[in-house]
Amino acid sequence: MNYVSVENIAKSYGERVLFEDLSFGINQGQKIGLVAKNGTGKTSLLNILSQKEPPDKGEINYRRNLKIGFLPQEPDLDPNLTIEESIFAADNDTLKIIRNYEKVLLNPEDTEAYQQAFDQMEVHQAWDFETEYKQILSKLRLEDLDKQVKYLSGGQKKRLALANLLLDLPDLLILDEPTNHLDLEMIEWLEETFKKESLTLFMVTHDRYFLERVCNEIIELEEGKLYSYSGNYSYYLEKRELRLATEETNVEKAKQLYKKELEWMRRQPKARGTKSKSRISSFDDIRERAHKRRKNHQVQLEINMERLGAKIIELHNVSKSYGKKTLFQNFDYNFQRQDRLGIIGKNGTGKSTFLNMITGNIKPDTGKLVIGETVKFGYYTQGGIKIKEGQKVIDVIREFGDYIPLKKGRQISAQQLLERFLFDRKKQYDYVEKLSGGERKRLYLCTVLIQNPNFLILDEPTNDLDIVTLNVLENFLLDFPGCLIVVSHDRYFMDKIVDHLFVFGKGKIKDFPGNYSDYRAYEKTVKPEPKVEKESIQEKSVSTQERKKVSLSYHEQKEYRSLEKEIEKLEKQKEKLQQEFLQPLSGEEITKKSLELNKLEDEIDEKTERWFELSMKKEG
Repeated sequence: MNYVSVENIAKSYGERVLFEDLSFGINQGQKIGLVAKNGTGKTSLLNILSQKEPPDKGEINYRRNLKIGFLPQEPDLDPNLTIEESIFAADNDTLKIIRNYEKVLLNPEDTEAYQQAFDQMEVHQAWDFETEYKQILSKLRLEDLDKQVKYLSGGQKKRLALANLLLDLPDLLILDEPTNHLDLEMIEWLEETFKKESLTLFMVTHDRYFLERVCNEIIELEEGKLYSYSGNYSYYLEKRELRLATEETNVEKAKQLYKKELEWMRRQPKARGTKSKSRISSFDDIRERAHKRRKNHQVQLEINMERLGAKIIELHNVSKSYGKKTLFQNFDYNFQRQDRLGIIGKNGTGKSTFLNMITGNIKPDTGKLVIGETVKFGYYTQGGIKIKEGQKVIDVIREFGDYIPLKKGRQISAQQLLERFLFDRKKQYDYVEKLSGGERKRLYLCTVLIQNPNFLILDEPTNDLDIVTLNVLENFLLDFPGCLIVVSHDRYFMDKIVDHLFVFGKGKIKDFPGNYSDYRAYEKTVKPEPKVEKESIQEKSVSTQERKKVSLSYHEQKEYRSLEKEIEKLEKQKEKLQQEFLQPLSGEEITKKSLELNKLEDEIDEKTERWFELSMKKEG
């Protein structure tokens, strides 16, 4: 079933043309990943698809009553609402059904309206909404439900918007960098959610494992043209190489034909007949094909680097806490030449604190940190580049000098360096505040690398970088002869770059000898994932006769169902405990188990009494 048909759309900003004559479709069940360089119009295309802005020309046809959910990079949330209030303020179909049910309960005489409202609650499983939204918020690390939106970080706002989107269950999800600001555990949970659900997705993400494991279609926007690949990211890479090879062969053939036609043109007299004019026209077409050049500029990062000495960085028995929370303690490590270290862990486990400690911005509570005299840090932080009003791209680089030293005594001008970082001469004179998020990150990365570091620290370097730039950065880092520390939620990037990990969590740092995929495989062998038992059909179903009798509120109905399961569970615990009394026990063990049994029986009695109370209300 076709959801969306895009026909010949175009978008420009002033003289800058992003794309023209783009046409494609989105069908039910497709999970499409859009791949393109920064600044080529990815976000604009998402805004057009989600009806946030119109195309300059062309049209988009949507299936009737299509429900679209859009996750922008900067969510629009009411700053005065709490996290929980934001969930209930959303335009959510399930919430409308719950509100209608509560409203119908105020008029118990209208049995027909009540029955319809109850049936809607059953069909949409609205009884479980509270459990669902709390589970999703918990997965996204948003446990303080009373915290106001205005006090949330940018990442927390993005996660709250994602929670609202997942709860709303739209027909089509349009997502702009959904994995940004999520830690690795959250990303894997979201990945599994998108893989299992029969969703229709259209998204932009730089997370290549996400593209690989979620998408069944890749669309590439390159030089204003769309190329479609029916498969995952690996399939896209394979077929893209074949396409580029074919294009290269066609260009070479056109060059040879161009040379022959050029000789013919030079031999012709000034007066030409109709046949000659036709051949001249054909010659112009050949020349255009022959001179076609792919704008496939590759950044050649060959910055010179001062040699590291024997002593690099030594950590002796270092610890750090904030209040009662211990981040890590009694940690020892000596960095070696060409150490390639990845850092992983949940948010708030001390990753950024550790980096700031290494660079001298934070002191350890205990222990000693020794930094070698030859160490020169290059520190790429999440804060990004500091924008100065009226500053142009070229001015940012010239603050570090007009010329940058390269290997073997060579040098490069600031302009040439920017070209290697994919900023053409025209772009170099743009104001920094006008750059896209990805372009600012690329410029910031450039300013870090040109300072000739021999110890690179990259804190989330892949956020907002396009896949082309990521490949360039990876190739540079693979050849980088100094020490490297990377904090990243990009699993593909980590697997390619690092050879061991510092795993943060539970108040300690664990040194793991392998990359991220190695670590996840190891985790599964030592800690298998718990099996989640599905509720039986009998538990979910309610007889027609019972429906007619129910007169509980939404929350009471949830409590009633929950009590049945809790009492059953406690009865099993009681039975197990009673069986233990048949075994030989010491006097101390008998006393302990008797206390446990009394406590269990009290809890069963209390819950049973509440169950009867709700049951009587139900029957009444």
